[in-house]
Amino acid sequence: MADSWPVEHFSRSNPAGPGQGDVGALLRRVADTLDELGDVQVQDVVFGSEVTGGEDDLHMTVYFHREPRRR
Repeated sequence: MADSWPVEHFSRSNPAGPGQGDVGALLRRVADTLDELGDVQVQDVVFGSEVTGGEDDLHMTVYFHREPRRR
């Protein structure tokens, strides 16, 4: 049997309405969540956007391991 290495993830987006297309605000939301998680290893970050009638609907998903970062 192969060793397993579970990966956790979270997704963030800006609230719908004015400002939902603000990339900086979305990055701050993601950074705040990472700060709350503490010392984790980020495996991957995925950024996406969907065109809407107003501003683009942005979202990010971060995949991580609950192990201290390698330094």
